[in-house]
Amino acid sequence: MNDKQYSAMQGIRRSDLWWMKKSPAHFKYHLEHPEESASLAFGSAAHAWVLEPDYFMNVYAVVPQVDRRTKAGKAEIEAFKAEHAEQTWIDAADFETIKDMYEALMLNEDISKILTAEKRVEVPFFWVDEETGEECKCKADIITEIDGVPFIIDYKTTTSCEDGAFERSARKYGYRFQAGFYSEGINMCTMEDHVFAFIAQEKTAPYMARLFICDEGFVNAGKREFHELLRKYHQCKESNEWKGYET
Repeated sequence: MNDKQYSAMQGIRRSDLWWMKKSPAHFKYHLEHPEESASLAFGSAAHAWVLEPDYFMNVYAVVPQVDRRTKAGKAEIEAFKAEHAEQTWIDAADFETIKDMYEALMLNEDISKILTAEKRVEVPFFWVDEETGEECKCKADIITEIDGVPFIIDYKTTTSCEDGAFERSARKYGYRFQAGFYSEGINMCTMEDHVFAFIAQEKTAPYMARLFICDEGFVNAGKREFHELLRKYHQCKESNEWKGYET
C-alpha cells in the first residue's frame, strides 16, 4: 500500500491527532491546511532510503548538480524536470547526506542487526477504538523480532542523541504518545504484545545513531495520552465545536 492509498483510507493518524494537544482549533486548521516542512521532507526521504531503497528510486529523483547560469545547465535542469515531473525532487547534496547516514547506521551493531534481519517495513494497521468508536490507523516503520521478542521500531532523525537530548525531543514532538498510539493499535490488530523502540539518528556528521527501547511505563503513559486526545477529538467531532485555548 503506497502513501496515497494509505492516506485515502479512513482513520485518524497519530501525527494529526497530536495537534489536539495544542487545541481543537489548531487540529482543524492543520487538517484543512496540510503542509510539510523542509525538515519533515528530509526525514521522509531518509526513511525511504533506509527502509525501502527500491521505493526511494521510484518516488524520488536526484536533481543533477549543474551550473544553472549556463545555457547547457539550464537545458539539463529543464530536461530533468520534464522527465521526472511525477517524482519528488531531492537535492544531490541531501541525497549524499542520506547515504552517509545509512552507512553510519550500519556501523551501529544493534541497529545494523535490525536493518539486516527479516522484517516488514512500512506496515499499515487499522482499528476501531472501543471507547469512542473512532477509526484509527498507523503505519509502522519496522515490525520484526529480536531474540524471539516482537518489536515495533520507529526511525527518527534528530538533532542530538546525547543523554537527555532525544528524551527532550520525545516530549516536544509527542514520541511517548506515538509509542502508546502504535502499541495499542498494532497489539490489537495482531493479538500480540510488542516492545516499542526508536532508532534515533543525528542529522549532522558523523550521523551518530542510538537505539532507545521504551519501557512499559513510557508506553502506558503514551496510551493514556492517546485516549485523552482521542476522547477530546470525538467530543469535538460530535459537537462540531473546535475551540482554541481555554480562558
